[in-house]
Amino acid sequence: MAEIIKMPKLSDTMTEGVVAEWHKKIGDTVKSGELLADIETDKATMEFESFQEGVLLYIGVEKGKTAPVDSILAIVGKKGEDVSALIAESKKPAAPAAEAPAASTPAPEAKKEEPVKAPVAAPVAQTPAPKVTSAPPKTANDGRFKISPLAKKLAGDKNINVSFVKGTGDYGRVIKRDIENYQGGHSSSVVMEESYSDEPVTQMRKTIARRLAESKFSAPHFYLTMEIEMDEMIKAREAINQVAAPVKISYNDLVIKAVALSLRENPRVNASWRGDFIRYNNHIHIGMAVAVEDGLLVPVIRFADSKTLSQISAEAKEYAQKAKTKKLQPADWEGNTFTISNLGMFGIEEFTAIINPPDACILAIGGISAKPIVKDNKVIPGHVMKVTMSCDHRAVDGATGSAFLQTFKQLMENPVILLGMQSI
Repeated sequence: MAEIIKMPKLSDTMTEGVVAEWHKKIGDTVKSGELLADIETDKATMEFESFQEGVLLYIGVEKGKTAPVDSILAIVGKKGEDVSALIAESKKPAAPAAEAPAASTPAPEAKKEEPVKAPVAAPVAQTPAPKVTSAPPKTANDGRFKISPLAKKLAGDKNINVSFVKGTGDYGRVIKRDIENYQGGHSSSVVMEESYSDEPVTQMRKTIARRLAESKFSAPHFYLTMEIEMDEMIKAREAINQVAAPVKISYNDLVIKAVALSLRENPRVNASWRGDFIRYNNHIHIGMAVAVEDGLLVPVIRFADSKTLSQISAEAKEYAQKAKTKKLQPADWEGNTFTISNLGMFGIEEFTAIINPPDACILAIGGISAKPIVKDNKVIPGHVMKVTMSCDHRAVDGATGSAFLQTFKQLMENPVILLGMQSI
């Protein structure tokens, strides 16, 4: 008997998925455990295996198309089996969605939509060509621009700015052959053009927009900024990478470790607001923001306070690579209790980050810069790094956040203490 395969829910926040690739086509034999399709979720592209066996009889979502979770993805059954009844049955739940009469019953609602549709349906925005020009046409000596109606229509169809076309007709009139023979370029040295291109929003970008908007507008953020002297840490990192570590340790690895140990000393920052209660986590899972083409992913280094720098470094490198190739699994990005966002490698000295739910705090790490610093009443050359912590004021107060940053500063400025609290 034929069985329906539904669009799976591959992450806790997934509401719809995109079929990135089909590995089977209609008529192919499908075995249990075989790779059926690649599904793009809100965070990654994941391989989807079939739990059914038989012949692929029907594909409900074409490659590159989007479908909601639990909608019909495919049907597997016996060769030649009629699945039309199954397909019709699966489409019945779509009828309630068409209960638009309820939404359109009130007359005022119907009227409100009319003025909105006009600008949205502007032909310029829907044309396949991304470039739209609006420079005013040049005029001939008598003040009028000469162009035949047919040439004008043809120029519009080809999206050609007629002010750049030299007319070969009578009195410089632009005619059909001038448009057909136009090769681009223009006679004016300065051209003002308006152009744009529209790109569909990916599942990942939709989720990022929704989650960050929810965080920013529901959690009352406040910010704590601190400057940290980095000269001793620079020396310590060089020494570690020369003799001690089997893998190269980055500044980000050191930050992750220092944050984890600071959370151990300041557990009330390792928290999340839960509406009727505040959850204080005894475990320390550090979310590490990784920039990818479509936005940010946040893989999680679990129990970071108990891991060595070498272990943190190896995990961070592996997660960064998996994020960029869309190979992260749900278990890789779930469970964070505190998040770090580091833009120092991009030359950013200081910035603020939006809290990554369900965390109560996120730490924004700037780059290390050389500047004069004062020590023992003397101005000497040095290196500093600015960090800014965004806090959810419902769960963390200013004094609590400040105490955490003081501990973090002490560990970063005194790497002997940091290294003394763990093995490399």
